[in-house]
Parts: sequence; C-alpha cells; structure tokens
Amino acid sequence: MGTFIDSVILDIIAKQHDISKLTFILPSKRAGTFLKHAISRHVKKTLFSPKIVSIEEFVETISDFQYAQNADLLFEFYDVYLKNTPKQFTEPFDQFSKWAQLLLQDFNEIDRYLIEPNHVFDYLKAIKDIEHQHWSLDEDPTQYIKNYLEFWNRLKIYYHEFQKQLSKKKKGYQGLVYREAVSNLEQYISHNLNTTFIFVGFNALNRAEERIIQKLLQQNLAFIYWDIDKTFIESRFHDAGLFTRQHKSNWTYFETHPFEWIGEHYSEEKNIHVIGAPKNISQIKYVGELLEKIYLEKNNLQNTAVILGDETLLLPLLNSIPKVIDTINITMGLPLKVIPIAAIFEALFAIHKSNSPQLYYKNIIDILSNQYINTLLKIESSNEAEHIINHIQKQNKVYLTLEELKDLSVSHKDIIAVLFESWNDDPKLALDRLLKLIKILKLHFDHDKPNNRLSLEYLYRFNQIFNTLDTLNTSFSHITSIATLFSLYRELIKSETLDFRGEPLKGLQIMGMLESRVLDFETVIITSVNEGILPAGKSYNSFIPFDVKLENRLPTYKEKDAVYTYHFYRLLQRATTAYVLYNTEPDVLNGGEKSRFITQLEVEGIHNTKHYVISAQVPSVEKKLKEIKKTDQIIRALDKVAQNGFSPSSLTNYIRNPIDFYYDKVLGIKSYEEVEESVAYNTLGTVIHNTLEDFYKPLEGELLTAAHINTMKTGITAVVSKHFEAEFKDGDITTGKNLIIFEIAQRYIRNFLNLEIADLKKGNTIKILNIETSNHVPIYIVAISKTVNLTGKVDRVDLYNGTVRIIDYKTGRVTPGKVEIVDWKSMTTDYDKYSKSFQILMYAYMMYKSNKITLPVEAGILSFKSLNAGVLKFAIKASPNSRTKDTMITSETLEAFEIELKNLISEIYNMDINFTEKDI
Repeated sequence: MGTFIDSVILDIIAKQHDISKLTFILPSKRAGTFLKHAISRHVKKTLFSPKIVSIEEFVETISDFQYAQNADLLFEFYDVYLKNTPKQFTEPFDQFSKWAQLLLQDFNEIDRYLIEPNHVFDYLKAIKDIEHQHWSLDEDPTQYIKNYLEFWNRLKIYYHEFQKQLSKKKKGYQGLVYREAVSNLEQYISHNLNTTFIFVGFNALNRAEERIIQKLLQQNLAFIYWDIDKTFIESRFHDAGLFTRQHKSNWTYFETHPFEWIGEHYSEEKNIHVIGAPKNISQIKYVGELLEKIYLEKNNLQNTAVILGDETLLLPLLNSIPKVIDTINITMGLPLKVIPIAAIFEALFAIHKSNSPQLYYKNIIDILSNQYINTLLKIESSNEAEHIINHIQKQNKVYLTLEELKDLSVSHKDIIAVLFESWNDDPKLALDRLLKLIKILKLHFDHDKPNNRLSLEYLYRFNQIFNTLDTLNTSFSHITSIATLFSLYRELIKSETLDFRGEPLKGLQIMGMLESRVLDFETVIITSVNEGILPAGKSYNSFIPFDVKLENRLPTYKEKDAVYTYHFYRLLQRATTAYVLYNTEPDVLNGGEKSRFITQLEVEGIHNTKHYVISAQVPSVEKKLKEIKKTDQIIRALDKVAQNGFSPSSLTNYIRNPIDFYYDKVLGIKSYEEVEESVAYNTLGTVIHNTLEDFYKPLEGELLTAAHINTMKTGITAVVSKHFEAEFKDGDITTGKNLIIFEIAQRYIRNFLNLEIADLKKGNTIKILNIETSNHVPIYIVAISKTVNLTGKVDRVDLYNGTVRIIDYKTGRVTPGKVEIVDWKSMTTDYDKYSKSFQILMYAYMMYKSNKITLPVEAGILSFKSLNAGVLKFAIKASPNSRTKDTMITSETLEAFEIELKNLISEIYNMDINFTEKDI
C-alpha cells in the first residue's frame, strides 16, 4: 500500500531536493522511524540521513530553553507561591499540588496560544468580583471571602514571577518554551537561511506553532504537506477537516502557493466492521481472536495496527495476544502505577504514614506476602515471611512492634528493619529506605538476571522516581511530611511510564491514538470507541471559564474533540480493512454509549459498514456437587477417627454436609484461621463456657446456694478477662466493637447467674453433679462388625428438684421446636430441624452407657439469647401439632436413638454410599 509518508518522499525526490540537507519536522518521534525507512526504500543512492525531529524538539531548539519535568515545575511553582503569598494564607505542598496542576495547564494554554496574560487574569478577577458582588461589596466581608478574592488577584503575580524564575534557569513548561521560541524566531531564521524545513502531517496547531510555520513558509525556507481528504475538507461540518479548513482559508501563504495535499483515499472501497462487545475485556479478548484470524490468513501482521482508545487496556491486550504472533512493537508506555512492583511501595507508604510504633497486621501481611519481598525472605527450605504471617494468625496479633518482627526473623533482621523501621515522618529518611530496598532487590535479582530482566527494568524506573524526588527535595525542601511525599509520589507514577523497546518496522503495531499520527496501515483495529473516550467530550479541568476561553480563542472541548475526529478518520483514509470496537455496556467511569464517530460513519453512507454485536462464549456451567468414592484408604482413616471417637458435632457435621465431614475428619483439613480483629462468635462461646466451668467445677457434688452465686458474680470481670486473654490471644478488648463483645460476655454470665438465684428463691433445689464431663464410650456396630468410640464433653449435669438434667450451653438463639422430635427417621437427615436433639440425646446416651446417670433423665439446651425461657427441654411429640409432649428420656428413648446412631455410623462406613456434597 502507498502511505502518506511514501507520497511525501516521492514528491520531494520528484522536486529534486537534496534530502540530506533537509530538516523534517513531524508531529511525533515515532513517525521519524517510518520516514527514515521510506527514504531508504525510495532513494536509490547512498546519502546521509536528513535531520528528523518532532515539533516539540524543533520548538525547543528555536527557544534555546529546555522542557522541565512536571515534578520540577511543581517545586519551582511552590517556591514562587511561598514567596508571593502572605504566610497566613499559604497551604502545605500536598494541598497546593492538587490545584497547582490545573493552574499550570492554564498557564501552558495561555502561552501556547500567545494570549496576553494580563488581559486573561484581569478578566478573570473582574468576573469573580461581579459574580460575588454581594461578597466583595460587603462592608465587612469574612476572612474566607477575602482569601477567595485575593487568590484571583494573585494569579497574575504567580504567572509573571513563575515565568521569571524559569527563564533565569532557561527551562520551562511547554507553553513557555513555545512563547520563547516565537520571540526567538527571527534570530533562529537568520542563523539557518540555508536550511529547508519540511513539515509533514500536521493538523491542529496552536498559535505559536502557526506563527513559526507561517514565518518559515513566508521566508521560503519551508514546505508543508497536509494529510487531509477531500471528503473532510470540502464539508463545512465535518470536524475531521476543522483545523485544515481554517489553515487553508486563513494563511496568506496559500493565496500564492498550492495547498498540498487534498487526497481522495477515504472514498475508496473499504471493509469496515463495527463491533459491539460487552465490557472492556470482551473487546480485548475479541481483538486477540481477530489478530489470530488475520495472522492465519496473511501469515504476517506487517501492516496491522491495534489502536487503544483506552490506553489502560494495554496489559489485558498483551495477555490476549495469541502465541502464534511473535513480533510485536508497542508504541506506548505502561503506566508505572499498574506495574506489579508498585504494590510494595504503596504498602510501605500505607504502613509508615501514621508514624505509629504499633504496626497493623494487615499492612505487615500486605508487604510480606508481596511476591518480590517474599523471595527476599527465603531461607533454604523455609520462608521467614510465611513464618511471621503464621505467627500473626496463630497468636491473633492485630498490632506488632518492630522488635517483635525482628525477634521472629532469624536470618533477615536487616531487611525487616528496612521494611518496618519507622520513617519518623521524615521524607529524607523515607527516600533513603526506599532506595535501599531497591538496592537490596536489585542485588537479589542480579543472581538470576535472565529470568529477572523485566523486574530489574521495573526497579530501574522506580529508582529514577525516588532519586528525582530526593534531588528535588534537597534543592527546595518543600516535602515536609510522609503524607506530602506520598501525594507527590502518586502524582508522578500517574504520568510516568515504562517504555517498551522493539523493532518498530516489524510485525503488529500497538499504539495509542496520538501515536498513530502520520502513520498508515492496511488493517486497523480501534478499541473503546465510546463517548467519553473517543472523543473525550465535555471534560473541564481549568480555572479559565468557558466564555473566557471563547473570547480569547483558547481551545475548548469542541477543538479537542475535533483533534480526535481527525485522527480517527485519518486512520481509515488509506486502510482497506477496519475493525471499530465499542463497549455495549459502559458505566459512568468508562465512557458512555457508542461514539458519535460510529453514528457518523453510518449516516454519511460512503461505506457499507457491517455492524454486529458479539458476546463472550460462556459455557453453561452446571453446578455439580462433589462426590468422593470411599476407598480402603478412606476406611482406614475412618478407623482412626473412630478410635479417637465420633463427637456429636462431627456426626451432625456429616448430617449437614458429608463432604465437610470428609474434609475435616478424613483429610484433616481445618478451616483457615484468620486474625480476629473483632471477637468471633465461637470465641465468645468458648469464653462463656470456660468462665462457667471455672465457677461451677469446684461445686461438683454440692447443693447450689445464693451465696455461691453471689461469690461468682464478684469474679465475673476477672474470670471473663482471663479467658478472653487465653482465647483472643493478643487481641485488644479495651476499645470499639471488642469492648462491646467483652461487656456482652459479662452480661450473659451475670444474667445467667441472676436466673439461678431466681430459681433458688422460688424454692427449687439444684445440686451440681458434673461440669464439663468428658466421655469416651465404645459401642459395637453389627452392620460394620466394628467397635467405634463416641466422645464428647457435657457442659453441665445437675439434679433439679430430684430430677437429673443434662444441659448444653448455646450462645446462639435456639427455639423450643429445635429440641423436639416427631420423626425418628428424619433425625439423621434433617440437620436444621433435629441437629440439636441429636446432640442432646448423644450426650445422654454416652453418660448412660458409661454409668454416670440413671434413667429417666431430662436434657435440654440453655440459650444465652433466650435465658428467660430457661432450659429448653428435649421432648418427644406424637405429631408436629400435638399439644402434649414427653420430656423424660427413658431407656426406650435411648434405644430408639441408638438405632439411628448406629445406622448413621454404618452409612459413614458404607463403601457403596459416597461422601456426597449437599447443596446448602
């Protein structure tokens, strides 16, 4: 295919220019590589390469200034701000930087468009006075109003003083460099009268660029080649031709010189596919499929480009490129904020910005579990990071000190110190530590360079960032706190990128919209063509109001949209195939409905666009419940469980979900223990059980009296505290939610003891028989020809008015219906209805079999959330609606229970019945 650059070179050759002596000025650096390649293809003799520069480099040369980095500008501007703002009105650097970025953009626009600055700032000040007449004319305005109006008065001072300070150092923001270039243009021309300048592929020009190019054209020192199509320039309404129409009609040069060129490529036949895809990832996955299809058809992707409307989709795209494609050139940077190693520095700032000697466990785990830090702390077969994390979880440590962390580390105390030693709210110390960590990581990665090249590249870029911050802070001393350093660091990594290197002339090209300037491709794939992205629409980040911009001919959102309209249509001009993708399900943050560009393509009717919507191939996933077939090995594991003893909770766990029983008892997989910041419900239950055991255990065999209870009441706080300390480990129960739970535990105990006193006052007698009685009972099961053991602790056995009661404590709410049984067959299948009855009867069965009780007895549950209901007694009912119930547990009751118990254990052992997951 013939590209625009090819056409330019062929025209220059036809006009017999000495290419070696020309200076080419292009909109971007990337186009320069393609220009050199075109020269090498079309010039048939050996020659020196011409000078090829981007417009920004060219303007910088004319101005004799240097572009300053964004961070430099912020520091310089803050210096000016402090010198020109009354001390009582100055803001700290981190607050200043938030609005200063906007103001710098406005300064930049004013200078690039050569606007008289005093006119703009006086105009702004007058507007504010008019807007707030009721403030500014107030006889006694408040200090806030005075400050507000004074700020607008000082803008002019900030601008002029900032320019002076930068000019002394011969550096500036883009607008200042452009304004200086215009001032210096005559002198530059006088020194370059023998140079011919070729401007290639420009569209939207600011006033400074217009002035420079027009001056060179009028002096016959330059030629300019436009890349515009007849369709766009001849339409009064098409925004793709907005700027070129203005240049053609307004520049006096074109009154006597031809306008080169107006092409007619856009109207040529093209295959344009407009594709809607749900969500961004669907777009990117489909791009991967398209690339594979194109590659298999053409066996290469030499003239194919993927243009990312939303540049944050670069990483997903790289992960979606088919393996058959091995040559890729990426003409855009990867933002540092999305690089994996950035997570370390984010976590370090999170832990150190509070300057507390107590380090929060989640922050510690974030750092230690990072893939890069984790590898640093390996020692032979173990890992100190994992050891520390396990210690935190087992000991329930919510906060730790540096000394505790050092004690837990055997071989890497120095690394622990670098990571966790306090920064003392000192930015200099923080930067030293961060740079030291980078050095440690570099030495570690150097041991295996071939496999760590990308990681070393990441480190190098972050090393540059922190060195820049260190240098700037040394020069200006504006960073006075970790919060300020963190704020500035975040601003820097937003704009800084990790640039890719590759062979720009080979294979698939991946780029952003602006990187595509001047370049042409046979096949283009453009993503994220949604309103709010392409074009960006009415985003407004400026101190200068819209009407002031119009009055001063500064660009507004309309001009910015026209820039992207031109780039979008220019990509389609010479392409033969185009795939335009948009998100069919946008959200507020990621653009709106499909772009007006797509609607315009359809409405203008020049091309027959194929429009279709795709959806991801989502296989229908049936939820298949897990099923584990029993093997001899599983039976041997069950024998071990049976030897240790089946507990009521393990058997009800089987009833609830056999697969959980399998994981817990057969495989021995325990649930993951997390640090309890707030007291967990099971911890509360354990504390209450253990407290009551301490109170009642010494009274076994005695009649309970009010004196006993009153003695217990005096020790509630001490005993509950002791058990919280034992169960909650180093967790804090002195504040917040934990303090409330601590008080609830005491309240539960106190209410229970009050209930006991009330019972005694009514004349009831209570004799404590057993507290927390352990049972270990063997039973022989004929069906499996095995003897198994039953085990379990009974919370309390007492003699109440001559009747033995077996009592199980529950901290949760239990209703009477949960301890009543109607259908014995459902006892081992209906967990929700009968699990509480099963547990109570199993306790009674074990105690009866071990001769610790004589029948009949009563058994029940004492719910601490329903204490007023007293002991909820187990009962047998003839039918669900029966009003009569039998609360006495007799030998007949236990015989009926024994049948169900043995059937359940037989089922657990039955090789023909798999461990099958229940859908719960």
